[in-house]
Amino acid sequence: MATTETTTPERGLIALPESAARVLIAIGAIATIASAFMSWTYTSDFPGDLTYYGSPAGLQVLDIVAGALTLLFALTLWNVRGLGWLNPAGATQPVVLAAASAFAVSWFSAIAIAVDLKGLVALDPGAYLAAVGSLIALLGTLALPKPGDTFKDYVTKPELIPPAAKLPAWGERLVVTAATAVALIVFNYGIGVDPDASETFLGYLFLVVFGAWALLTAGLFDRFAQLNARHKGFATSMAFLAAAFFPFLANNEHNSNLGVNILVVATVALGLNIVVGLTGLLDLGYVAFLGVGAYAAALVSGSEFSTFTGVQFPFWAAMLTGMGASLVFGVLIGAPTLRLRGDYLAIVTLGFGEIFRIAVNNMDGVSGPNLTNGPNGISMIPDLDIFGFDFGSEHSVLGLATLGRFANYFLLMLLITGLVVVVFNRAADSRIGRSWIAIREDETAATAMGINGFRVKLIAFALGASLAGLAGTVSAHVGYSVNPAPYQFAGSVPPNSAFLLAAVVLGGMGTVNGPILGATLLYLLPEKLSFLKEYELLAFGIALVILMRFRPEGIIANRRNQLEFHESDDSDKTVHIPEQGLPDSTVGVTKAGA
Repeated sequence: MATTETTTPERGLIALPESAARVLIAIGAIATIASAFMSWTYTSDFPGDLTYYGSPAGLQVLDIVAGALTLLFALTLWNVRGLGWLNPAGATQPVVLAAASAFAVSWFSAIAIAVDLKGLVALDPGAYLAAVGSLIALLGTLALPKPGDTFKDYVTKPELIPPAAKLPAWGERLVVTAATAVALIVFNYGIGVDPDASETFLGYLFLVVFGAWALLTAGLFDRFAQLNARHKGFATSMAFLAAAFFPFLANNEHNSNLGVNILVVATVALGLNIVVGLTGLLDLGYVAFLGVGAYAAALVSGSEFSTFTGVQFPFWAAMLTGMGASLVFGVLIGAPTLRLRGDYLAIVTLGFGEIFRIAVNNMDGVSGPNLTNGPNGISMIPDLDIFGFDFGSEHSVLGLATLGRFANYFLLMLLITGLVVVVFNRAADSRIGRSWIAIREDETAATAMGINGFRVKLIAFALGASLAGLAGTVSAHVGYSVNPAPYQFAGSVPPNSAFLLAAVVLGGMGTVNGPILGATLLYLLPEKLSFLKEYELLAFGIALVILMRFRPEGIIANRRNQLEFHESDDSDKTVHIPEQGLPDSTVGVTKAGA
């Protein structure tokens, strides 16, 4: 292991004794928490109804969480027994970021109330206390000594963080279970925010971003990743079990509809991840394969508007039809074009995506053969019925909960997503997967080592296309219809090729969790931030530019990719690459040959 030298901490930005700074942080955090139990405004017109004393709601609940997080991190500076796990390195960055989360939520809330209700007069004492308390806590963190090791050191050199105390296997599994439960609660709260309460969702975003950043700098994500790696099967099972509980917690068909659409997009993004993340092929028309699968399934699923009226395949046959059609198109498009590289391949795939959309738009019996019903699409696709289970009807589960139509499809899509994850992992860890990675890193060198680059890339293209077609078969039944509108390169409504590519890049190329997280964020944010309206694409572009500037490896990154992107900043440092990487580091250090 490489040795590191820690420099003497520097004085903080504000000239205060460290003991006084700690006291200020604690006082500010307690005041922030207390403010949530007071009235923030006199009227219930503001989202969340913040008019009550002793009954926190909406943004007040978020302020309690942010204040508690700040207080806990502040207590770690006093080495309070039992809290050492929260900040194992004793770093000051997590404390600053936790205080920033409370400051952001409190001040955003006060400003939003004043703007929405036309003046500072709308603010009650609780809002003032929250603003002052969070400001005091943030000023206290700015008086803390600057650490000798920077945030980047903790990210690229995890050996700076003291190793966690050894737990028994059951204890580690208990930690994984608890973390998964917390993640489910956080997600369920976010997706359950009323779309009309954009202020509450923005406060939720501030808390999640700064809170997650604080946990990252404290080293907790790295520790959790190591636990996941040691119990990968258990962690994966818990993740899917938590996802299966979502429809029961949400108990809302609108939220279940969001969930099933997120899973469809995430599944397609995982297929694209094989092409882009593992093989390094830039595909700008990938959404066409989703469309091929959807249209193929719609044609054989018994719709009155299908050209093959009266033909109704069982779901497994319709699923194979959609996958097979996408596979065939993947091979037909890939065979003549995959000898191209870089921008040339991207242009060809972009052309294929546009050709597909224009073709299905014109196959209406007037401009072309009568196959897809043109711009009207194929509607009235019947709901699935698998072994007598009607997905279009409500079903009671043990008399405790009732699952509606979208909840039924959510659970079905969850099973399909699990299948795709297994296929992705098996393929990435196989001989062909190592060949994909070798092609991505250096195709010339890989070819010189005996890898048939064309065959390997064609397999990736075909497999990715078939997985997109699989998701398309379900999306056709969920939406009752298919039409050409969504299958374009870019647009404000997902899915489209630019959206899918952004989900892969944003989440982390070559990983399993990355595209799923990327698809969740990109689908959920426009839904909840409805006030952006025509500025959605502008905000989307700005967010991607910022991400590419500060974290080009994506939110969930493989350790090897992370070091490659930041090697220019750390070229003068000796960096240790841990043997135990992130749980889904499918593109870690591998052999170049097949």
